[in-house]
Amino acid sequence: MLNGKQVLLVIGGGIAAYKCLDLIRRLRERGAGVQCVLTRAGAKFVTPLSVGSLSENKVYEDLFSLTDEAEMGHIRLSREVDLILVAPATADLMAKMAHGLADDLASTVLLAANCPIMFAPAMNVAMWQNAATQENLATLTLRGLKVIGPSEGDMACGEFGFGRMAEPLEMIAAIEDHFSVAAPLSGHRALVTSGPTHEPIDPVRFIGNRSSGRQGNAIASALAGLGARVTLVTGPVGSSLPKGVEIMRVETAAQMLAACEAALPADIAVFAAAVGDWQVKTMAAHKIKKADGEPPSLVLAENPDILKTIASGPGRPDLVVGFAAETTRLIDNATIKLTEKGCDWVVANDVGPGSDVFGGTENTVHLVTAAGVETWPKMSKQDIARKLAGRIAETIGAKNMVTSLGGEKEVGQ
Repeated sequence: MLNGKQVLLVIGGGIAAYKCLDLIRRLRERGAGVQCVLTRAGAKFVTPLSVGSLSENKVYEDLFSLTDEAEMGHIRLSREVDLILVAPATADLMAKMAHGLADDLASTVLLAANCPIMFAPAMNVAMWQNAATQENLATLTLRGLKVIGPSEGDMACGEFGFGRMAEPLEMIAAIEDHFSVAAPLSGHRALVTSGPTHEPIDPVRFIGNRSSGRQGNAIASALAGLGARVTLVTGPVGSSLPKGVEIMRVETAAQMLAACEAALPADIAVFAAAVGDWQVKTMAAHKIKKADGEPPSLVLAENPDILKTIASGPGRPDLVVGFAAETTRLIDNATIKLTEKGCDWVVANDVGPGSDVFGGTENTVHLVTAAGVETWPKMSKQDIARKLAGRIAETIGAKNMVTSLGGEKEVGQ
C-alpha cells in the first residue's frame, strides 16, 4: 500500500525520537521513500548519520543552508512528498504549527506544505493536559491535520499518563489507512521506460545520449503512488531509482524492447526513455585503435521502434503514452509521432540548446492528444510526473466506467 509513496518525516526534540529510526526502517520495507528534516533539538536524541543511513537520503537541518536553500529547499521539500509526518510532535512544534510560526526549517516546511500532515504527539503528561496544548490540538485537527496518539503509559521523566508517542507500527497503520482511501490505480499494472540506451561500438565505446532518466523515474514513482503495480525498464542512468517498483535494467534498444514485451500485459504504458534510433551494425570485438589518423567508418542499422511495436502489437495496453524530445518544430513533430506510432498521447518537450531538460530538474511539456494540444507551465519533473499520473488515473477510471456499463473502450479519449 505504501509502494512509491514519498513521506517527509519531521523529527522533533524528544526522547521518543529514537522510535523514528525503527519507523524509517519499516516505511522503507513497505516501499515508501523517506526524506527527513531533523530539528536542532531532535539532533540531540538521534544523529543525522543514523537517520540518513536508514532513509538513504540526505538529512535536512538548516533553514539557512547555502546549498539547500539556493533552490528554495524548504519549498521543494514540502512539494515533493505525498505526506508529512511530524514525530515526535513536541508541545513546541504543535504550538508553532497552530500559530503559523516559521523560525526554523521544520516549522517553515510545515507552513509551506500543501500536502496532508499527520503528527504524533509526545510530551510530559502535564504538558499534554495543559490548556494551551489542548487548544493547539483542537486548532490543528480543525484544520484537517490528523493526530496519531498519544498513548498512556510510563514516561522517561518517571511520571505516568497520556503523552507517550505512538509506536512505529501504530504510525504505519495510520499512514496506510490514510493512503487506502485514495488509490485510483490500485489493481492496475503500469509499464514505464526511462533513461538513455547505449549502443556499443566496441567493448569500451558506445553511441548514447544525455538523458538522465529523472522524468521517467518520477513518472514510475508517481504511478506507484496512486496504487499501480509498476515495472520500470531503465537504461543506464546515474540518478537514483524509485522505491516500490519493479526495476529491469537494460543497455540497448533491443534489450529494452525485450524487457517491455516481457513486462506485458499492462494497462498503462509510458515510454519516457530516450531510445537511440541507430545501432552499430557490427560491434568490433576489440577496442578500435587509431590507424595513421584515419577515423573508423561506422555502418549503422536502425533500432527497433519500441513505442510503435507495443502500441500496435498484441496485448496493447489500454493507454499508451509516448514522449517526443525535439529541437525544432516541437508540436508538429509530436503530432506526427502521435499518428505514426499509434499511441494515445504524446508528451512533447524541447531539448534544444539552452533548454537544460537533459540532466536538469525542471521541464516544460505539451500534452498532445487527438483532441488537441495542452501546454503545461514550467515545473519540476516530479510535479510533471504527478500531473501526468493524475491525468492517467482519471482516464483509466473513465475507461473502467465505460466498460462496467457495457460500452466499448475509447482509447485515448
